[in-house]
Amino acid sequence: MALVFVIGGARSGKSSFAEELAASCGSRVVYVATASALDEEMARRIHIHRLRRPASWVTVEETRCLEKVIRQYENDADALLIDCVTMWLTNLLLDENLPCSGGALDDRESYILEEARRLAGTAVASPARVIMVANEVGLGLVPDNALGRAFRDLAGRVNQLLAREAEEVYLVVAGLPVEIKSRVFKGRR
Repeated sequence: MALVFVIGGARSGKSSFAEELAASCGSRVVYVATASALDEEMARRIHIHRLRRPASWVTVEETRCLEKVIRQYENDADALLIDCVTMWLTNLLLDENLPCSGGALDDRESYILEEARRLAGTAVASPARVIMVANEVGLGLVPDNALGRAFRDLAGRVNQLLAREAEEVYLVVAGLPVEIKSRVFKGRR
């Protein structure tokens, strides 16, 4: 149906906006959570996100295999909401077993870009509307370490790839969604 890409900074309102978009697609929504509750603070964040969502939505917790989730649910959902791509990319980047045990950072980056290409292709071909949320991390300072710089650069490349493939792209700033790109659904919002 369509890939919709929603990007914004931390606490910009991007997740809330993406949830509104998903709800407007119909009642059958699958929410794909990519974060893990590895500490108490993250558990609280996840709990707050859960409280915002309708109880009728199906929640799937998946930190790595997003293509598999899309394929599994796409025929039974009006929309799949993936929140968030940046956490997914973090999970992959920090997994030292990808693409193989002890793989170099450059190999992981290449692997992640290929995974992002496949993910975009799967989303674009899906009969359901796939809404992906990501953080804009390129507007801040240059990180002071190699891993931080690799993360920032890789996030920028993945965001560009997804925005290029998406039919709609929104930048959320201070709670205000700004339409960056639209090919379909003219007149909405």
